[in-house]
Amino acid sequence: MQHDALLPGADDEDTGPRPVRCRLCGRPLTGAGSRRTGLGPACDAKLHPAGPGIRTRRHEVEQDALPGL
Repeated sequence: MQHDALLPGADDEDTGPRPVRCRLCGRPLTGAGSRRTGLGPACDAKLHPAGPGIRTRRHEVEQDALPGL
């Protein structure tokens, strides 16, 4: 038994990196920020709507002073 290629498609030319797809809808991502988070802009807006959400919410908390400062 003779094997021409160990893996199917191994003799195909490398066409570059595989596209990164949105984790929610599966569409290809093109922007660097979208590729980093794994979500397209529309899907990111669905999960994190504009307004006072978790990404923009800030609050001050009481803390003890650091010793020596």
